[in-house]
Amino acid sequence: MTIRPVLNARKAANDLSQENLYDVIRKPLITEKATQATEHNQVVFQVAIKATKFEIKNAVEKLFNVKVAGVNTLVQKGKVKRVKGRPGRRSDMKKAYVQLEEGQVIDLTARLG
Repeated sequence: MTIRPVLNARKAANDLSQENLYDVIRKPLITEKATQATEHNQVVFQVAIKATKFEIKNAVEKLFNVKVAGVNTLVQKGKVKRVKGRPGRRSDMKKAYVQLEEGQVIDLTARLG
């Protein structure tokens, strides 16, 4: 096993276009838990299922002009719910908890309206 494929993947993540950045970062999550995470200088995003931590870090840094200290991800499995009386299933969702450097801030509420 060589290190070369990893370096190519990182180079490809650095060369993402503006449109592809929005494919990686789907939307910010505004929940009670996500709001509490902002007290610890973290922001929560819904991201593409196949997005890597390195791609997420580069996308957040380029879109919001901030420095990212680290990224933690999790895949939330979809629930089985009833839709119009019939059983249905929600899609799986990947979340990214992005830890920002000290002094860096992303204000998601400023762009609403």
